[in-house]
Amino acid sequence: MSTQRKIGAVILGAGTLIVIAYTIYKIITGKDVGFNEIVSIAIFLMVFFSAITWGNKEKKDGILQKEELGQRITEKSSKISYFILLFIILAAVTADNFVNGTINVFLLAVLGLAMIILPLVEYLVAKKYQ
Repeated sequence: MSTQRKIGAVILGAGTLIVIAYTIYKIITGKDVGFNEIVSIAIFLMVFFSAITWGNKEKKDGILQKEELGQRITEKSSKISYFILLFIILAAVTADNFVNGTINVFLLAVLGLAMIILPLVEYLVAKKYQ
């Protein structure tokens, strides 16, 4: 990992920790945690992990996302992420049913869509190559 990537990772990591600390402070003081805090944490983490994962073409350090290995990593991690997210949505539907005694229709619709999206996309991609 080059020095530039390390510095970028440290800055992004520090930014993520600051946003997380601010969110925890809001929770402790009883203030509402909203959309902005959650999305900010997600964006910082997304960019942080991207910065420490992928290399730089000019510096020739690390794996490049456009190389064959980078594409295989993206493909495999996408499929794993899909199943993890599907499980999390299923757990959320179950927890919502357990806590509230009813099933949230919108959450159930998201679960249904999540279950069919992978086979649908695989079908469309396979059709493209036939």
